Amino acid sequence: MSLIRALRAALVTVTLLGGPPPPEKAVLGQAAVRAHYTKREVQIPMRDGVKLFTAIYAPKDTSRTYPILLQRTPYSVHPYGADAYPEHLGPSEPFQTEGFIFVYQDVRGRMMSEGEFVNMRPQRAVSGAAVDESTDTYDTLDWLLRHVDGNNGRAGQWGISYPGFYSAVGMLSGHPALKAVSPEAPIVDWFAGDDFHRNGALWLPHAFNFMVNFGKPRPKPTAEWSKAFHHGTSDGYAWFLRLGPTGDTRQYTKDVAFWNEMLDHPTYDAFWQARNLRPQIKGVKPAILTVGGWFDAENLYGALQVFQTLGRQSPATDSRLVMGPWFHGGWERSKGDHLGPVQFGADTSTWFQTEVLFPFFMQHLKEAKGPALPKATVFETGANRWRQLDAWPPKQARDARLYLEPAGRLAFTPPPADGGADAFPSDPAKPVPFVEQVAIGMPREYMTADQRFAGRRPDVLVYQTEPLAEDLTFAGPLRPELFVATTGTDADWVVKLIDVYPDDFRNPDFREDGSPWDRTPNPMGGYQQLVRGEVMRGKFRDSLSTPAPFVPGQSTRVAWSMNDIFHTFKKGHRVMIQIQSTWFPLMDRNPQVFMDINQAKAADYQKATHTVFHDAARPSSLGVGVLKP
Repeated sequence: MSLIRALRAALVTVTLLGGPPPPEKAVLGQAAVRAHYTKREVQIPMRDGVKLFTAIYAPKDTSRTYPILLQRTPYSVHPYGADAYPEHLGPSEPFQTEGFIFVYQDVRGRMMSEGEFVNMRPQRAVSGAAVDESTDTYDTLDWLLRHVDGNNGRAGQWGISYPGFYSAVGMLSGHPALKAVSPEAPIVDWFAGDDFHRNGALWLPHAFNFMVNFGKPRPKPTAEWSKAFHHGTSDGYAWFLRLGPTGDTRQYTKDVAFWNEMLDHPTYDAFWQARNLRPQIKGVKPAILTVGGWFDAENLYGALQVFQTLGRQSPATDSRLVMGPWFHGGWERSKGDHLGPVQFGADTSTWFQTEVLFPFFMQHLKEAKGPALPKATVFETGANRWRQLDAWPPKQARDARLYLEPAGRLAFTPPPADGGADAFPSDPAKPVPFVEQVAIGMPREYMTADQRFAGRRPDVLVYQTEPLAEDLTFAGPLRPELFVATTGTDADWVVKLIDVYPDDFRNPDFREDGSPWDRTPNPMGGYQQLVRGEVMRGKFRDSLSTPAPFVPGQSTRVAWSMNDIFHTFKKGHRVMIQIQSTWFPLMDRNPQVFMDINQAKAADYQKATHTVFHDAARPSSLGVGVLKP
């Protein structure tokens, strides 16, 4: 199979984690790249002798000098061959037109580079190894500065998803020439909140579909992608349910070491802690532009965590944040004007590329004049407008709590003393689907998908406000605090914040895009848009490292922090909260028995009844930051 065909076959997983751009990405074409750039392929030696395959594209115009713009990737620097040119260079068209020395590198142990590949290789400070990804970045830059003519002595780095992780690690390299880095949707912690786990719960189809393709061994350097895994159906709900317990995935992963390592480490132990990048983010010298998407199903957590950690542990760093209304990498891979039927009113991606990302690198790598970027450039969904703020979360946001009330009501006032409770059944054999459409993986649209199908099930609790008399804006993290009980000894608690549109709502910005929603005469009337949804695996409620069982029937507090939002619920809309215990197959099934789920057998999965209290003594609620106009 050719590299291109193999990459396309694996697109369902590779694109989601920062692989080749999908067809909708605007490109200038190979002819334009070939006409203006000269390509070299080199093997750059690292300090331990391992050589990394690197493609260098230098402008043919040698009348001036250029900065180096580096991307390090595990997804291939294709096309290979000194006379093979890609369709585009750099993050977007302005970069290619302006002129940079573009450098793409296969990371250690991937594709055409030598060495052993280690997923989210721990930093030397943790592993004690002689090399890590930051030293590889340092050695690469050092070689480029000495061996590539026409460079101006300045370098930048960028990347999305896994390349975003390499950018985040690259900013720790300490190389004096590295002046600007943009970690975009970076991976930071694969157990707490990025990609494969959320508070210890396994993001099953995303993790499995990715690793069963990406995680296969590569005995020697190769330009060929591994053979893609085929499920034999497009129905992920049925396929993963038939598969059975989580551990039964091992029948397909005998040669996928990291998948088996994941299952062998079911708690936040040393294996995962070594891959937590946050403790290493200190003393960062380059200017940093962290980029993320509010509807990024994979690495929203990583983007927010990099920015917050820089502010906390590296306060002297010139650190800026951009959050747009994007799916994973949508700022480079789409117009960013809609997600499913939810419209954002403008081409947000082009605006970001030309007005934020390009000026950032121009100022730091070419010393271009221009106003400094604001601390936070964030898109306010619902109101559909960009906001420039001096802090994120905004300092003006006031803390408030939305309380669950009897009869499915939701209010900013605490419940009465006799507010009571709501119970619901949870059956692992009949889990709540996470999306209404049929999909084998994790469709990006699930982040804004209509939730009416879920609210109609008896195993989902629903609470909502009256129609709003005025616009209501939430900014910052969401903070669930639930008082619950279960008849089992473990349970998952999924909280979803939803924007309920009026029944007669018609969006003037709605455009047909070939999706199933196009066939609905009024696709947004009564739409229940998911704004944010997350889970707390109950046994990890107090510690991801030390799980603890529930005492059957005993009231227990379960509280955690969900990823940030910046969303305006418009006048006439309602605010809704849904609570459930299964979310399949997005999240692996909990046997509802306290145990290592990855060792569970079919007989271990038990029905249970869960209870959520909402009285004065046990006021279950959702903490929000309210921002006044």
